[in-house]
Amino acid sequence: MTSAAVSTRTPARRRGGWGVRVAPYFFLAPFIALFIVFLILPILTAMWMSFFSVQRGGLGFDNANDLAFVGLDNYIRAFSDRGFIESFGRVLLFGAVQVPVMMALAITLALLFDSAVVRAKRFFQLSVFLPYAVPSVVAALVWGFLYQPRVSPIVEGLASLGITVDFLAPGTVLWSIANVSVWTVTGVNVIIIFAALQTVPREMYEAARIDGAGEVRMALQIKLPMVLPAVVLTTLFSVIGTLQLFNEPMTLRSITSNVTGNYTPNMAIFQATTLGGNINLGSAMAIVLGLATFILSITLSVFQNRKKGASA
Repeated sequence: MTSAAVSTRTPARRRGGWGVRVAPYFFLAPFIALFIVFLILPILTAMWMSFFSVQRGGLGFDNANDLAFVGLDNYIRAFSDRGFIESFGRVLLFGAVQVPVMMALAITLALLFDSAVVRAKRFFQLSVFLPYAVPSVVAALVWGFLYQPRVSPIVEGLASLGITVDFLAPGTVLWSIANVSVWTVTGVNVIIIFAALQTVPREMYEAARIDGAGEVRMALQIKLPMVLPAVVLTTLFSVIGTLQLFNEPMTLRSITSNVTGNYTPNMAIFQATTLGGNINLGSAMAIVLGLATFILSITLSVFQNRKKGASA
């Protein structure tokens, strides 16, 4: 009877084992499908379109348009576009200043929220995170109002103190955009780093206090090294977001003429594709931007891993 019972249970175990193996893929299927449809296929389509160009026939008086293979011509045109190349330098300068400032602010606020110094932590956490809930276009419109000389209470207040400032001047508009970005995105980075701080064992803090360590020493020597992976992650996301800068300058473009149509790489792609009607050139520009983002992300990841290995 025992052997019969074993023989009857074995198929059930096999079916259960097969179901357990298949279940993860079943739950991942919706994500994989959306990932392929909305990310992989658009990338492959852009790569395909970047090697072609529309050739107009009939002296341009009819609709005889043919799609002709042009090889790397669109990429050559993209790299020959001075405005497109200058937009990369502009966002790199933007990121070189904005990302360190934002990360320093996010780390400082997260460490303050995790310390025993700050009171009413929930209120301040909500206040810091709330700007992230505001759409970037709305945030740019609000700050655009605060930047306009004739209606801005900030400009008027500084003028009453004898300080003349133009937030939308050619030399300052980039940093005005950076201010909008810092105001909008800092909160989510604070939440990520603060959440990482909650995973640090509290016994380490108690041991440090017994050794006579204060809040500043614990923050710099214990807390910050423990949340370094979260800091690296948020820094990487911030760098990627910098190269994809679009909403803020596009919104401020309606307020000032100092933001051109190709002010950032994404704006240059939008201008070439939508306004210029050249989807093939825009596809090549998009591939160049994607490769630049990928290379910069990998470079930062390798640098951080080597730095972490050297410190270990």
